[in-house]
Formats: sequence, structure tokens, C-alpha cells
Amino acid sequence: MKYTAQINIMPLKALLDPQGKAVTGSMKNLNLSEIENVRIGKHITLEIEASDKNSAQQKVDEACKKLLANPIMESYEFNLTEA
Repeated sequence: MKYTAQINIMPLKALLDPQGKAVTGSMKNLNLSEIENVRIGKHITLEIEASDKNSAQQKVDEACKKLLANPIMESYEFNLTEA
């Protein structure tokens, strides 16, 4: 079966997010000062061929741990659906 994974990777909350901080500061210049604490991450979509959903989840988790996310600085979560 073919599955589609929607992966969200975000900087850990304990770490500074310079991009998010810059965007938060720019909100004031756009008269959007109500918007605060912007955090910027990555969104990755991929397709995977697997025999079942559990196997697909394990493969996506492995890809995130080994390549897509830096576990020292980032957290990740994903949603898996049949393609």
C-alpha cells in the first residue's frame, strides 16, 4: 500500500528561534502587534510504500530521527494517511 506522511518539524521550545523572533518583531511594523511568539519550522510531505500502516509509521519515524529532524534542536510529529 502507498501512504502519504505529513511531517511537521519545529525547534524545541527551550531553544531560541531567530526566524520566529524576527517575524514576531516585524508584526509590529505591520500593525499586527497582537501576534506574538511566532515559531517557524518545516513541513515535509512524502509518500511511502509499505505493507501496512504500522510499518509505514516505523519507516517515517526512522527517517525523521536519522535525517529529517535534528533531535538535539527539533521535535517532530507526523500524520499518515493512505494515498
